[in-house]
Amino acid sequence: MTSEIPRYTLNDDQTVPVVGFGTYPLRGDDGVDAMVHALEVGYRLLDTAVNYGNEAEVGEAVRRSGLAREDVQVTTKIPGRHHGYEQAIGSVEESLRTLGFDYVDRVLIHWPNPSVGRYVEAWRALVELRKRGLVRSIGVSNFTEQHLRAVIDDTGVTPAVNQVEVHPYFPQQEMLSVHADLGIRTEAWSPIGKRSAPFAEPPVAEAAERHDVTPAQVILRWHVQRGSLPLPKSATPERQRQNLDLFGFELTDTEVDAITALARPDGRLFGGDPDTHEEM
Repeated sequence: MTSEIPRYTLNDDQTVPVVGFGTYPLRGDDGVDAMVHALEVGYRLLDTAVNYGNEAEVGEAVRRSGLAREDVQVTTKIPGRHHGYEQAIGSVEESLRTLGFDYVDRVLIHWPNPSVGRYVEAWRALVELRKRGLVRSIGVSNFTEQHLRAVIDDTGVTPAVNQVEVHPYFPQQEMLSVHADLGIRTEAWSPIGKRSAPFAEPPVAEAAERHDVTPAQVILRWHVQRGSLPLPKSATPERQRQNLDLFGFELTDTEVDAITALARPDGRLFGGDPDTHEEM
């Protein structure tokens, strides 16, 4: 199945599968088993973070899968408590030890944490780590246009990706446009909407029936056709397979627009406004 998964080329010339696998909150032996199965069915991008507390499991899953290290991409994220330059360097070095890797494919700043005011320092550290070869690609998560422009103006280096909340109730039209203008690839966390998944909404349910797929597949295909990279998570083997099986059908422009029109003013899953929400 992996040969059928298209890839994006990022602004740093690295390539990435158009669908990845979210690993939060998979932990312990069951978490490793779920990740190994995800790799077996064809995922080649695992998304983790220091604050997920499962980097060790991610590293173990990659080794247990039997796949070559270079065939599996792993993304991790620096937490807010590590935003100082030296702390950010140390954070990534510790992640490498925990993962058991010589390099990590992609490191993101998890949240900008503007009250701390040190995310630009963390970005400088990622630029340096990429120069050292410890990180192949660097990006951010939950950044607004203001945060993005701050790091770009300071270093001249544009993040390869910005991982943000995107799903039908919160389609992030404006941020997708900003990313397109800046040459940044959108990654989508909670791409289906978790407990608020709009499976019964007519634009989703009717498209699923027309294409003979699941509502979740419709939503994930909506992401792909909008150019965002969804990171679905499931510990269920059949659902993992379905969530990756997105390339045998195509939504019409009308279907894509109807799903996007499900946007709600209060569509965020929680109060995750990057200007106010912070995680250490």
